[in-house]
Amino acid sequence: MKVLTVVGARPQFVKAGTISREIKSRNGIDEIIVHTGQHYDANMSDVFFEEMQIPKPNYFLGVGAKSHGEMTGQMIEKIEAVLVKEKPDFLIVYGDTNSTLAGAVAASKLHIKIAHIEAGLRSFNSKMPEETNRIITDRISSYLFCPTQTAIDNLKNEGFNHWKTNSKLILSGDVMQDGALFYSKLAEKPKHIALERMFILCTIHRAENTDDPKRLTAIIAALNFIAQKQQIILPLHPRTKKILDAGAYDISNITIIEPVGYLNMVWLIDNCSMVMTDSGGLQKEAYFFAKPCITIRDETEWVELVENNVNFLTDCESIINTYEKVSKIEMSEKFKTRLYGDGNAASIIVDNLMGI
Repeated sequence: MKVLTVVGARPQFVKAGTISREIKSRNGIDEIIVHTGQHYDANMSDVFFEEMQIPKPNYFLGVGAKSHGEMTGQMIEKIEAVLVKEKPDFLIVYGDTNSTLAGAVAASKLHIKIAHIEAGLRSFNSKMPEETNRIITDRISSYLFCPTQTAIDNLKNEGFNHWKTNSKLILSGDVMQDGALFYSKLAEKPKHIALERMFILCTIHRAENTDDPKRLTAIIAALNFIAQKQQIILPLHPRTKKILDAGAYDISNITIIEPVGYLNMVWLIDNCSMVMTDSGGLQKEAYFFAKPCITIRDETEWVELVENNVNFLTDCESIINTYEKVSKIEMSEKFKTRLYGDGNAASIIVDNLMGI
């Protein structure tokens, strides 16, 4: 059997690495990896792949830094050419990027079965391009691997049983939990950073926060205030840094650092007291390492984290109040529930693809 995996952003490589390691451990299955280039990352050097124990891509398509339509269209064209050449039995895609959608569309036109990992997630915010990518990919996939029961329920509520009679809906658990268990053993403390015993790990990068001066001002002011009580480590996304550098934002109390590699990030998550973020993946990683998370967004795809009171949505005006509330909650018992499986999602996924 041959599978072709399409990825386009560094987080997808981390997820795909989990599946790739499982595939490599099996007999009778080969994998071809295609990197679309959607998010070109200079840090994804040979060292990155070696440290992360991730196979290097077989194809690099070099499509990035374009409008959504132009990017997706070029990806479909180039992925189609690879599919025609390689003739895989399955195409694997992850999550909700333009690369995900392009891979799924290209495979569907060639009648190649699609396996969508992280299927069924919904923010119910139609303005998010990722929401469109998720919904369309789910509709044309043959195997929908859902990380949670909530994702299963979302698909059933959308009528999955009526419009996907020949497809499989599978509760696999979350490949990110597999990855967290694997990479926690390889985690490395960032060098040249003075860390206090109890620190908060923070990331801010989403456009709705960084591109709105009123929201960004409120966020930075809240972080600067909290940082007087407890150290805040903020690995600063280059795009956010550019915006902050151009404005009159007081960041005097915040410990700003350069973006760190994934193994450094895992160490920071594992050793912090709390996470504050607008990232999607980091919300789950906080849970994997039993850390409370304050999410600076209007909604989240990971509703089960909110329902279990380990993730706390907050608007930019209420960050300080939310921080003070969360700081007083005893959280240890809340992390004993296994919301994302037992860390064996990769095995379940590959078993299903192989018909085991």
